[in-house]
This record gives sequence, C-alpha cells and structure tokens, in this order.
Amino acid sequence: METKKEFLRTVKFVLFSISAGIIQAGSFALLNEVLHCEPWLSNLISLVASVVWNFTLNRKFTFRSAGNVPIAMLKVALFYVVFTPLSTWWTAVLTGEGIGWNEYLVLAITMIVNFVTEYLYDRFVVFGKSIDTAVKSTENETDTTASCN
Repeated sequence: METKKEFLRTVKFVLFSISAGIIQAGSFALLNEVLHCEPWLSNLISLVASVVWNFTLNRKFTFRSAGNVPIAMLKVALFYVVFTPLSTWWTAVLTGEGIGWNEYLVLAITMIVNFVTEYLYDRFVVFGKSIDTAVKSTENETDTTASCN
C-alpha cells in the first residue's frame, strides 16, 4: 500500500513539475527572445514563476499537506536561497563568452537538477512530517449515522 502511494506521489510530482517546466521554459523564452533579457535574468524570473506554481500544486495534491503553509514556503525559500544563486551563476558562466553553451541546453540541465533535488527536499524536509495530513481527518472519521440494512 505504501509503495503504491509513493509511486502515485512521484507520478503527481513529475506531472506537476512538467507543468511548472512548461511555465519556466515559456517565460524564459518570452524574456529571452521577445524582451531580450540576459539569460541569467530570464532564468531567475522564470524560476520564481515555476516555483510558486509547483509549490502550490504539490502541497495540495501531491503531498496533501495541512501543515503550516508559511513555514513550508519558508523551507522552500531556503532551498532556493541556495539553488537560485547557484543556477543563476552557472547559467551566466556556461552561456557566457568563455564557454558559450546554448542557453536552452543550460536551462534544460538546470531544470533536471532542480527537479531531482527539489523532489527529495520537498519529500523529506518540507512535507516529510505533514504528508497526507490534509486528508487524515476525513479518512479516520467514524460514520456514526444510523443505517438500515
């Protein structure tokens, strides 16, 4: 039973991450191609948009957490206090004149690194103790209504 729950939780996380990835890639392309922002700035803004989207959906549907939302958001923010400067830095370095990688290749690599590390962090740190607490109260309630059978 627990293995099935974890598998379904992982599938949900993957699907929501794909939707967040679409938001991140789309906003990155808009900022990079239409507004001609620097790749590092496009990465930063698109990352923030996708994080807010992903956090909201995964808290409610994947991890079904009734935990304190501001505390969970703070934990996610702490993850991104480390991840954002690192990914912004390596985007600037890898797409810069010295190395010159394609900005979309760097975006794809960054998104994969973000996906793996964020799942582990969310699963064990952000929502670890509050997983499925949003549904516990209804699952554990006893039906006290009278019935005729």
